[in-house]
Amino acid sequence: MSRIAIIAGAGRLPVTLAAGLNAPLICALDGYAPEGLAVDLTFRVERLMPFLRALADEGVEQVCFAGAVQRPRLDPSLFDPATAQMVPRLLAAMQGGDDATLRAVMALFEEHDFAVVAAQDLLPELVPGPGVLVGEPGDADRRDADRAASIVAALGAVDVGQGAVVAQGLCLAVEALPGTDAMLDFVARTARRPNPNGARGVFFKAPKPGQDRRIDLPVLGLDTLARVHAAGLAGIAFQAGGVMLLDRAAMLAEAARLGLFLWARE
Repeated sequence: MSRIAIIAGAGRLPVTLAAGLNAPLICALDGYAPEGLAVDLTFRVERLMPFLRALADEGVEQVCFAGAVQRPRLDPSLFDPATAQMVPRLLAAMQGGDDATLRAVMALFEEHDFAVVAAQDLLPELVPGPGVLVGEPGDADRRDADRAASIVAALGAVDVGQGAVVAQGLCLAVEALPGTDAMLDFVARTARRPNPNGARGVFFKAPKPGQDRRIDLPVLGLDTLARVHAAGLAGIAFQAGGVMLLDRAAMLAEAARLGLFLWARE
């Protein structure tokens, strides 16, 4: 019988996904076990080929990557001969950035007859279509969102990040390797608006241009809302059809309580 494996990382996405599927095999990179899920198979990059064989032995035909992981430190002494042959290819991809690395990893799975499926294809309700979900962005917020979207498109074109914060037309921060939480915490600590009584600012999130959306699609959750509120921003705008919302009903209720808008922007 065909089975799906979740290659699980940090965050709530793996838990949400597992709850919506029928007995998926939960797999995790050594040292990056997901919270709230029992892991069936743990693997290391240095022993990727034995892991792929173990998936096949479990009857897995599809894999879904869900959750965040950091690049692991590789131990040359742990490579098996088959995986060692992949090292030059993986290292070359890693030099090209996160997107190139993820594409190379997906290609390896596909070459071994595993279909890589997107979380949003398994649970389409995770990805909102266009429209304002809660609150109401004003004209200044919409201008700030336009500016932030242009910045994120430029960042994504060079494989840097998927988010930016703009207030009163000025870029307060952009997302880089430390991630969204670090960016929003930075804004909370340091950002000063030119006009203290003007627009408070917008956090915008979107996939990178040309990104393979089967993996690393942006995710927003309750923790993001808390950080946006702490940063003194007016709300969150994100690309409609390109960002996943976890615990959507709870997010809408909390955004309303905090006075934040959530806008799936076309």
